[in-house]
Amino acid sequence: MHFQQLAAMIPVFESVESSTASRLIDCGPDNHKIIIVLRGHVTLSAQGQEPVVVTQGFACHPAHSPFDLQVPKTKEAEYFVITYRIFPENSAWTLHGPLRTHSEVKIKYMLDELIRTAEEIRTDSEEEEAVQLFRKRLILERILFIFLYETHMRQEEPSSDLAIKESLSYINEHYMLKLTLPMLAQRAGMSDGHYTVLFKKHTGTTMTHYLRRLRIRKAQQMFLQTRLPAKEIAQRVGFADYFHFSRIFKQEVGCSPTAFQRNRSEI
Repeated sequence: MHFQQLAAMIPVFESVESSTASRLIDCGPDNHKIIIVLRGHVTLSAQGQEPVVVTQGFACHPAHSPFDLQVPKTKEAEYFVITYRIFPENSAWTLHGPLRTHSEVKIKYMLDELIRTAEEIRTDSEEEEAVQLFRKRLILERILFIFLYETHMRQEEPSSDLAIKESLSYINEHYMLKLTLPMLAQRAGMSDGHYTVLFKKHTGTTMTHYLRRLRIRKAQQMFLQTRLPAKEIAQRVGFADYFHFSRIFKQEVGCSPTAFQRNRSEI
């Protein structure tokens, strides 16, 4: 529906601003806003609506304004707020809610260009001013296009919960390999930030801690079921450095691998 609307309307750029702090966002009667999260995540809530964790983008409609934006107290976040209007005025522009994208690098590039055009380029004539106004509108339209198109694509993909469950199955089967957050997030079709938030929501812990505990649990099983040397077990569960493995094992189990082996032999 939004593309049918956008084809008949013109988004008019008003302003762009950055922030790292919690704040109240008031759209005003005719202004729409897009929140773009570049680092970390924020929580957004409006009257009568459930809070939403935003890791990429969010479209704020004036009908739901104001919005309470909260940055986690123990985390850092960086986000931008683009304010725009729709012409003709009073058009039925209904864009509101979370926005998704696979093209975060493109969004960041266009955001940089929008900021540079809005804040750094000076105009000396009405003609130059008109050129820059048109340029800002084109950049805004491109940002809207990417978010609208890729949000629609993501809605047709498997649900986020299913993607996390599939990711957990992959980790449980391939825990011995070198697994990284960017690789797993890309495999799940998410940004690093979005994947991190959903993973912790689903498991109660971070991907790194989940993988660490899984590897140590597998090592314990190998100690109980085989007579392999501790160094070989460390490599088999994904630890290239035995001393790192020994330190993590003691943190998770409460004793060193050697002590665990000794206790097993005494049973």
